[in-house]
Amino acid sequence: MFKRYNRIERIKGSIVQLMADDIFLGELASIKMRDGRSTLAEVISFSGERVNLQVFSGTKGISTGDEVRFLGRSMQVPFGESLLSRRFSGSGVAIDGGPDIMEESIEIGGPSFNPARRIIPHRMVKTNIPMIDMFNTLVSSQKIPIFSIAGEPYNELLARIAGQTDSDIIILGGCGLKFDDYEFFRRYFEKSGAIEKTIMFIHLASDPIVECMLVPDLALAVAEQFAIKDKSVLVLLTDMTAYADSLKEIAISMEMVPSNRGYPGSLYSDLAAKYEKAVDIEGSGSITILAVTTMPGDDVTHPVPDNTGYITEGQFYLHNGVIDPFGSLSRLKQLVMGKVTREDHSDLSNAMIRLYADAKKARDRESMGFRLSEWDKKLIAYADIFEEKMLTLDVNLDIVEQLDLGWKILSTCFESRETGLKNTWLDKYGQWPK
Repeated sequence: MFKRYNRIERIKGSIVQLMADDIFLGELASIKMRDGRSTLAEVISFSGERVNLQVFSGTKGISTGDEVRFLGRSMQVPFGESLLSRRFSGSGVAIDGGPDIMEESIEIGGPSFNPARRIIPHRMVKTNIPMIDMFNTLVSSQKIPIFSIAGEPYNELLARIAGQTDSDIIILGGCGLKFDDYEFFRRYFEKSGAIEKTIMFIHLASDPIVECMLVPDLALAVAEQFAIKDKSVLVLLTDMTAYADSLKEIAISMEMVPSNRGYPGSLYSDLAAKYEKAVDIEGSGSITILAVTTMPGDDVTHPVPDNTGYITEGQFYLHNGVIDPFGSLSRLKQLVMGKVTREDHSDLSNAMIRLYADAKKARDRESMGFRLSEWDKKLIAYADIFEEKMLTLDVNLDIVEQLDLGWKILSTCFESRETGLKNTWLDKYGQWPK
């Protein structure tokens, strides 16, 4: 039997408060309004019998005498192969005009995967972007953010990765997207053919804020089911700062004591609960999470990127339209570089970044009017080619092609002895004249 109550004590913002017993956190409730309409709400906190409900569609039209019926279950989302190529709202409702999903439903927001079945990551996630594959390799089950600021092409980067990755399933979770961004993803996926293996959960900036909080859980719950069925799943989330802002807004509505810059004290736990869903499952599939985190004012000490950095395994810094080779880091790349990839991968990438760092110093000397040595001129010429061939996000090359291109660039700009690479690699892979 459903528990029913017809006395709402308080309405504030999108939150209603009432007295109820024997309910649980995350339980769904249906509120029936006097005009016959119904809306869903979710239990977000309680103290004793005092319960706070977050109303999905907002509290407009709700009065204190409306009936509240608790459903005895938490938020669920359908799961099955029929979700592929479909688009859903932050509440799991289809928004693409297609038929209703008739698959079995699964609950969202559960605990992370059983640690006993987790294994050390050993598979590379290909993106065909050199600044990721060659220099900061993405590894299956890795959780890694893209730190950026508003105006940078982070959504374009996510779309390119989705269109070029070798992952079996792509799940996009959009939090607070502008309609133009949503349309960009839709058109890009359809044009690239990635739509056939993509599922989209989209919360627009104009949608109810509670749906923004649900998007990561919806995406990750579906990802986990596919991973159990031996699929490699790449989850793309944008923007986790919008997700954190939704938590902040709810906390303010509930008059909770704020923490750093008004965010709730549970921010770290809330973010960790999402990122810890990344997993490589023994004898089965994997979940890899790549999530945009915008930094207001380009401030990496802002609470959202600051907390994210303690949870994740590296970061990609997106500045001036490129992935910064000096600020970016994949802490798991050594698990696959030279092991899954070609043996010269690690030494070659390190040498190229070292030479590019020297080239930046040579450019500084040039800008200050110092006389340049022949070595400085070589470095500057190298930097120009490196930026054109490697740094740009438009490049689409397999990892072997990237490594071969790296050797070609070095042979164009330097003598073999100037690279600092060992003779074994120079003899086997170098492209200098014999």
